Amino acid sequence: MNVILFHLMGYADLDFEATKQYETVWVNLPNSFYDPVKGHKLYNRYLDELEYAEELGFDGVAVNEHHQTAYGLMPSPIVMASALARRTKRVKIAILGSALPLREHPMTVAEEHAMVDVISGGRLISGFVRGIGAEYHTFGINPTISHDRFHEAHDLIVQAWTKPGPFSFSGRHYNVDYVNLWPRPYQTPHPPIWVPSQGSKETIDWASHPDRRYTYLQTFSPAKTVEKYLQSYRDTAADYGYEAADSQLGWAVPIYVSDTDRQAIREAKHHFELFRNRLLKMPFEMLLPPGYTSRDSLKRVMAAKAMLSQDLTIETAIEMGMIICGSPESVRQRLEEYWKSMRFDNLLTMLHFGSLPEDLTRRNMKLFAENVLPALQSMKAGSGATAT
Repeated sequence: MNVILFHLMGYADLDFEATKQYETVWVNLPNSFYDPVKGHKLYNRYLDELEYAEELGFDGVAVNEHHQTAYGLMPSPIVMASALARRTKRVKIAILGSALPLREHPMTVAEEHAMVDVISGGRLISGFVRGIGAEYHTFGINPTISHDRFHEAHDLIVQAWTKPGPFSFSGRHYNVDYVNLWPRPYQTPHPPIWVPSQGSKETIDWASHPDRRYTYLQTFSPAKTVEKYLQSYRDTAADYGYEAADSQLGWAVPIYVSDTDRQAIREAKHHFELFRNRLLKMPFEMLLPPGYTSRDSLKRVMAAKAMLSQDLTIETAIEMGMIICGSPESVRQRLEEYWKSMRFDNLLTMLHFGSLPEDLTRRNMKLFAENVLPALQSMKAGSGATAT
């Protein structure tokens, strides 16, 4: 199994008491609550933690993209990936992902990802996403054209990475007379493409298509939901006529390790519940604006996200498999059980969440790396097709 440290870079210094009057920390929380001096310290702390992951033996590090929110301070994950490309030597660097429909032009994404891939010597994993519904409010982009813009942007980027230039590209949203990428990616034919998702049927159908076979990542969800969507990917691949490999599947989940189960819950409780019940929460109309997804996928995602309107304790979240929390032995056993039932080959560990302070984050990382990581890395992927 490949084990990656996934960092959201949340604004851990938010005055949660002072912002109680606001329904959500997304889109319209006044930016007067952001302190750039504290932000400076947080950015450098978080980059240090990602670099520490290489020292501890993780297979990769991952960053992502969100806008106008205290949930994550990375409107440009490419900036973070660029910093990591110079400061790390071995780990894969995953951008999970760049929100293609929100970008003015996909050629910029193609160029910047290629630069990171070349600087890192071929260690980039390129994640492509549509961006969550809240971000369409942020940019004033019509969500009904989201899928079209995403697919066309993807096609242009992959062609720019793989076809000799110059050539022309003509589409509905993007028209380029001279596609002639400088630099070209280090990896041939291009960096691996991963697709994080909330469980959209259209995303699963598209990612698993034989022309792509991209790695599908189920984002923060209850374990039963994760298992259902990973199986949906396998079933869709079978309908296409091939067997999906474990390497085409992944799961992102918060994890906290301490000396005992009781101590782990006590240390993580406040910080996880702030993450789950405050930073993550948003109105449904913001998460899923009209036209953002099909009616069928809307029903699926709304059913899976129904608990978003309710606060959860860490104890309930542990039972649901929304966080793995406990002693090293408990965490290792729980992850092994989930792996046996789900058969994913990519685990994205969220070892920082909410307001978890630096000392607890580093201790969590160290305990996980010393007592859990080796067992996970020794698990072997199952048979099946090789993902591109």
